[in-house]
Amino acid sequence: MAYRGATLLLTLVLTATGAAAQQSVRDSSIVLVPVTVSYSYQVPGGMLATRFGHNSNLGLSAVVKLRSNYLFGVEGGFLFGNKVVEPGLLNGVINSAGQVIDQEGQPATVFTYQRGYTVMAVAGKIIPVVGPNPNSGLLLKVMGGYMRHKIRIETQNNKVPQLEGDYLEGYDRLAAGPAFGFALGYQHIGNRRFINFHVAFEMTVGLTTPLRAMNFDTGARETDRRTDVLTGLRFGWTVPIYRRKADRFYLH
Repeated sequence: MAYRGATLLLTLVLTATGAAAQQSVRDSSIVLVPVTVSYSYQVPGGMLATRFGHNSNLGLSAVVKLRSNYLFGVEGGFLFGNKVVEPGLLNGVINSAGQVIDQEGQPATVFTYQRGYTVMAVAGKIIPVVGPNPNSGLLLKVMGGYMRHKIRIETQNNKVPQLEGDYLEGYDRLAAGPAFGFALGYQHIGNRRFINFHVAFEMTVGLTTPLRAMNFDTGARETDRRTDVLTGLRFGWTVPIYRRKADRFYLH
């Protein structure tokens, strides 16, 4: 009888322990590491709008979400676009007909692009007001870090000595500096790890400084501090990394 009573007590204890261990992403807020690949179509503002058109942004982030739903981590974004609106950029290398001539004396085809990146520390919180579980909901983030951007010039099949090697630095308008921003959106973490995404409105502000000693087309150096703004809607696909809780126990 005593043996049976001890066995029953042990079974009840293990059952309660097993039930607690079964808490998962479905029914509780847990510690997890969301690794996210994302894309944003961005609209420039501030001084950036006088140099570039709309651009794309490919992002990668890794954060830690605590049981309290606060999160912190890092993220980076690669900026690229094909619309450059810098007035008179190639005035110093075009002829009277408005053409750039290569070293063979033939008209050259010149392409200009936007290139850049951001690196940010991130802090935020998920407020579980909507979603399939306590790990999903309204997403709030603040960011702080670094922004860098420039004009990329390509001559492709032509060789133009004035636009080769170190000479490109006189035209690329490289600028960089501290940046900050915020995001507001929705984070979805599925109950079975398969459907995990976020969508958010973002704004990033860069307080950048021109880094080149001189712009060849103007014959002067830019000295004014810049305020460069990017706003856009970001879509991300998330791989949540967390320890799966035990869903059964065994008696031996």
